[in-house]
Amino acid sequence: MKCWIMGLFLCMMVMLACAGCVAEESAKPVVESPGGEHTPPTEEDRYAAMVMATLESYMQDAVSYAAGSGKDEALAAFGDPLGEYTHDGWYIYAYDNDCVLLAHPYEPGSVGLNRSDWTDSRGLPVIRMGRDVALAGGGFITYLYPKPSGGGIDEAAYATYEPKLGYVLPAGEGWWIGSGVALADLSPGEGYPGVVGDMITLVEDGAAYALSEGDEAALAEISDLSGRFVNANGHYLYAYTYDGTLIGHPYLPEKIGSNLYDRVDMYGMRNIEALATTAKEGGGFIVFIWPNPDEGNREELKIGYVLPVNDEWWLGSGVYLSEVTGEYTPL
Repeated sequence: MKCWIMGLFLCMMVMLACAGCVAEESAKPVVESPGGEHTPPTEEDRYAAMVMATLESYMQDAVSYAAGSGKDEALAAFGDPLGEYTHDGWYIYAYDNDCVLLAHPYEPGSVGLNRSDWTDSRGLPVIRMGRDVALAGGGFITYLYPKPSGGGIDEAAYATYEPKLGYVLPAGEGWWIGSGVALADLSPGEGYPGVVGDMITLVEDGAAYALSEGDEAALAEISDLSGRFVNANGHYLYAYTYDGTLIGHPYLPEKIGSNLYDRVDMYGMRNIEALATTAKEGGGFIVFIWPNPDEGNREELKIGYVLPVNDEWWLGSGVYLSEVTGEYTPL
């Protein structure tokens, strides 16, 4: 098992050094654009696909190890910061089905605690959500979490939280495991993978436009379905006041003027309040659950990015997790 793990990380290091050498057969399949044309995968797409495949393989190997070695030995291995499954920022955590932490190499003080109410820095109930996805068969999730450092992980240091792509799986009767990589690590260079980077640029452009052209012109442009802020990927900007009143949206003109501050999702997260608070504190990433209108309004995880415009209003955009992974994770 140790040889496999070392080989996995060696492969990852080679990928980081030689992003242009990623094999074609590891790429995402050719996708169809909104106009019906086939778009071949880019080098960035192939790189992201390799990282996601590596994360999935890492998790599958951990499940196999648990099945072969037994729960106690596996939990000891997963919880060891110097163990075979902890390497270069990669690690495994484990929970039982009641959300009691069973193993974590960087959070030993929390082992034995029920963390069903734990949320990330913006209020996403990550543990309950991860449990539910694992019990449904497993798959990708996304959330905000600090990177491990030499001193471990400080979950109280909200300024260090970053978007992560996670993967969870059932590990045996009554328990499950998870792991994750920084979303930025899906890109071979600086920044974030394709659609996420485009979304950030869209938000930054919208904020700059508002500052240069004024509130009225910016809100009119944001609400224009044919305007500059609805791009070829179908991504768009929305705008709210800090009290949760929608003031700009290209697809929901009938909702403009409505106050959505108290909106609650399937896990009890107050989405608009959380988005508004993030913007008021200077902006940045937030992960939340939102219906996908292109998929029958099914509930999906969404990676959002928001920025304040001034003291009156803010704007943002978002990317569904399925756009990043190429597959849907049922919630």
